[in-house]
Amino acid sequence: MRLDLDRIRAARQVIDPVYLDTPLFRCEALCRALGCAVSVKLETANPVRSFKGRGTELVTSGLVEQGRRAVVCASAGNLGQALAWSGRRRGLDVTVVASTRAPVVKLDRIRALGAELELVDGDFELARQRAVRIAAERDIRLLEDSLDVETCEGAATIGLELDGEFDAVLIALGGGAMATGVGHVVKSARPGVEVICVQPERAPALTLSWRERRVVTTETADTIADGVAGRFPIAEVLDDLLVVADDAVLVSESSIIAGMRLLFEHAGLVVEPSAALGVAAVLEDRDRFAGRHVVTVICGNNVDADAYRRWVG
Repeated sequence: MRLDLDRIRAARQVIDPVYLDTPLFRCEALCRALGCAVSVKLETANPVRSFKGRGTELVTSGLVEQGRRAVVCASAGNLGQALAWSGRRRGLDVTVVASTRAPVVKLDRIRALGAELELVDGDFELARQRAVRIAAERDIRLLEDSLDVETCEGAATIGLELDGEFDAVLIALGGGAMATGVGHVVKSARPGVEVICVQPERAPALTLSWRERRVVTTETADTIADGVAGRFPIAEVLDDLLVVADDAVLVSESSIIAGMRLLFEHAGLVVEPSAALGVAAVLEDRDRFAGRHVVTVICGNNVDADAYRRWVG
């Protein structure tokens, strides 16, 4: 296991407090709608509206300590915003490579935060390849989400904030930083709590890899949940996930949309599709969760307004 509990606890001293101690509350209306007790861990009440700032704070702090002045990453949108915010705070030059298919709202916010934004005409994997080349050409730090352990240990601080008694935690699964980070903390403190990772069935690479205990790639990742739409799982991340995850489930696009609608109607939350994966998992298997207390992490709400209206109505 690459993650270390002592480093995770120490990370709270490095991460800007604006990202820490985010709201955790039981939503009674959502409980009634889903037939189980549901607590929401809200990771959207911060300057970049997602959990990613926890990890980029650690990365950029380390770069400053090393005397390095520039960093590049590939991003579906949320990581790029977080890196731009943390880098600007510390006077770093930040370059973000993203797909032209990324939500415009995410791209606009990356620019607004002062990062250099380069777009590629392809999916996230093409953006990642371009970021690798930029790092080599400019001799700067390449930040790779989930592979760089700081991103996992930053996300893991969410787990330190999960108070109270609960039976399961539902975590969106994309690259794996949040799933391995939160999962590691939860399993270390409460081994009886079920760690369930949730991924769209139209972007299933890491879930298939977890099930087969080997890296499985896919040809496409065609889901509205752009924040978790990867095709090439990272072997080191899979190794960590195999240690901490009790289950990895796939959910349909229609269930993701239904989850977004329920979060709006019953919790007053506007969320991006990735953040509704936990609710979608309950919707697709109500009997499994009936009578239990689950925590779902609302990981981001950077969503295009027009697309949101189409989905939620």
